[in-house]
Amino acid sequence: MLTLFLFLSIAGFAQTRNADFKVIDDYVKSLGALDTLNAGSISFIVTKKFPDNKDKARAIFDWIAYNISFDCKMARNNGNEKNTSDDVLKTRKTNASGYAALFQDMCSVVKIRCLTVDGYLKNNVAQIKEKPDELNHTWDVVQLGQSPESWFYVDPTLGSGYTDDKVTVYTKAYNDAYFFADRTIFNAQHYPDNKAWFLGFGPKSEKIFLSLPVVKNAAYEYRVSGYTPADGSIKAHIKKAVQFSFRASGKIDIVALSIGEEKKKKVKTVDYSFDGSSVSFSYKFEEEDSFPITILVNNKPVLGYMVEVTE
Repeated sequence: MLTLFLFLSIAGFAQTRNADFKVIDDYVKSLGALDTLNAGSISFIVTKKFPDNKDKARAIFDWIAYNISFDCKMARNNGNEKNTSDDVLKTRKTNASGYAALFQDMCSVVKIRCLTVDGYLKNNVAQIKEKPDELNHTWDVVQLGQSPESWFYVDPTLGSGYTDDKVTVYTKAYNDAYFFADRTIFNAQHYPDNKAWFLGFGPKSEKIFLSLPVVKNAAYEYRVSGYTPADGSIKAHIKKAVQFSFRASGKIDIVALSIGEEKKKKVKTVDYSFDGSSVSFSYKFEEEDSFPITILVNNKPVLGYMVEVTE
């Protein structure tokens, strides 16, 4: 199964995160590609100004996200086959396993404990309830202390850019939501091969994970969780409203549904209520068919479902 990933620009919550790390982000960006150096030298250079391990990890995340691209051809031909840091730095392209391995190796140079985690990434409605043929994604966990709360998620692949659904075109797009990512949202997107690598609480089983709606990247911006329907496959009846709700935060001006695929896609704004912590609305589907829908908040996708509408 190919690793697919869809990104959107992150505002609001992400802007606050960016402000916290602005000095680091700007410094790393100023260093450029450092394309004659090995992983150890790069790690030392990007982190040497920052004594705190969290700041060091951020600098490493930044450099990889700014300078390494996703290799669509590799993903199509070889899936998430293991890729070494040396190979990544030679080509400056890789798959998810290569991103994770490079991040781990650069952290090790500066004595930050970091481990890679293999598992599944679900980001397309076609994947709802469909187990990939093989593990299709790899990410990192970073340890900064001794308590369970001192472990953090980092996904440098999803921090670097996005592809189209067919994995033929890659677009570079920095996304810091995947540095020390929100655990609840992350666990709804990622499922580890070993459940011991869930940080915090995650789906109780692989089957439950696969049945969930597809959680989109803008869910981090609006802190989306606790959604209804909880099942990603909706069976609806013509002109009988489906009830939707989810917990959220931030400034919400518009809620809409994107209905259908590609050229047939239609966007319908909905009347919604928002009490500062929860969004709710209903929608009547008027045509018999099966199609994907995406909930949009301020025109940014947060949740994806597959809907089957009958009489």
